[in-house]
Amino acid sequence: MPKGNGTTPAKSRSKRRTSGAVLVVALVAVLSIFAAACGGSSRSSGGSTDTTKAAKATDFGTMASPCGKGDAKGATAQGVTDTSITIGYGDDAGYSASPGLNKEMSDAIKAMIKWCNDQGGINGRQVVGNYGDAAIMNVANVMTEACSKVFMLVGEGWSLDSAQEKIRQGCKLAAVPTYTVSPQFANAPLMVQPTPNPADYKDAGSAFLLAGKYPAAVKKAATMYANYAATVDSTDKWVAASKTAGWTYLDCAQVYNIGGESNWTPFVQRLKDCGAESVYFSGSPAPNFENILDAAKSIGYNPIWVNEANFYDTAFAKWNTSGNGDNVYVMMAYYPFEQADKIPAVAKYLEIVKANGGSTSLLGAQATAAFLLWAQGAQSCGSTLTSDCVLTNLKKVVNYTSGGLQSPTNPGTNIPGECMMVLKLTGTKYEQVLPTTIGTQACDPKYLVKITGPVVDRAKLDANRIAALS
Repeated sequence: MPKGNGTTPAKSRSKRRTSGAVLVVALVAVLSIFAAACGGSSRSSGGSTDTTKAAKATDFGTMASPCGKGDAKGATAQGVTDTSITIGYGDDAGYSASPGLNKEMSDAIKAMIKWCNDQGGINGRQVVGNYGDAAIMNVANVMTEACSKVFMLVGEGWSLDSAQEKIRQGCKLAAVPTYTVSPQFANAPLMVQPTPNPADYKDAGSAFLLAGKYPAAVKKAATMYANYAATVDSTDKWVAASKTAGWTYLDCAQVYNIGGESNWTPFVQRLKDCGAESVYFSGSPAPNFENILDAAKSIGYNPIWVNEANFYDTAFAKWNTSGNGDNVYVMMAYYPFEQADKIPAVAKYLEIVKANGGSTSLLGAQATAAFLLWAQGAQSCGSTLTSDCVLTNLKKVVNYTSGGLQSPTNPGTNIPGECMMVLKLTGTKYEQVLPTTIGTQACDPKYLVKITGPVVDRAKLDANRIAALS
């Protein structure tokens, strides 16, 4: 039977495991990657500019291309020659139970490499990609190989990234990843990410926006999450952050088996009986959440369902022909593809990847942001290209939008931004509902919340906000 465990999700964790858990681990691990910038209503972001110069054909949205011809020379580091720079990238596409898992990231990196090389590369050096398929469980092997071959990791994303960190840090391999899951990587040295997801900060933009729209419902909130570290951490951070926006939690948090449940009705019945009018759900869209929505509909339960950005998912939207997901709200710092006509960077991403025969997704957009961030730092190094130089340059980047793909973030100090939009699923389409001006995000510095409590304690951060290796 489902259990309520109060408002502190770190306590009374269910320890159940099933043989299907590994697949779902891979699917839910991506929930933490979208450390979207938070927001409010005092000002708005319509895709903040990285440059104010007149647009060129090579620009990426509002960002001047970091790629181009040049005369850079010298074997200045591993993976760097007079003519080339070898970067590592990868995904979990080879996992046999879910072929192609997260391949959209690698599709984006391959497309961006071609886009960059067609312009002349980085200061004249061509970019070469070295692909690594971790297939979830082989991340240590992939990282060991990367340590001996590549200059830096760029736009990679491996679900079990905690298993890579002793190896990566041991060989001092710098990374600009698409996403991070574990605090060991999210708060790691030698790493800068375009959309920071640290253990100790959280965007509360969607919490404030939804509190403004549904003030009564957020006073009767609950959580539902899996018995897996990523979902536990995500929930703990959400609860801590949303409380600053006035959310109040009932004593009926639901912990479900990450491998699925044979009957979801008792879980949603418990939420209904305790009077929860808004529910933060942490996990993956399919199949668990889809089954939960069906079960909720069967008992006439229709709360506000609040979800992270991994629920902006084409397959999930197509599933909702029944309308059972019509009360699902998704928090976003990246602009949805439906707004490509308003956001040039979104249109550019779709154009570049599709022209290269790749598939697109929100993960792919985030990988593109990672590549652009890395290329910006590498270009500034000129001939003397080292990972120390790139990281030094990236540590100075405190307002990054990847040309307008996302609202501004602070990669240099590993802190999320302060802007957000909220989408609502209606039928098989996502629609922006907050803020009400389409193509803008609500922004306010007060929505950037410093997190304390169990999730930060588990990360064991030092004075420099670096997580301890387990």
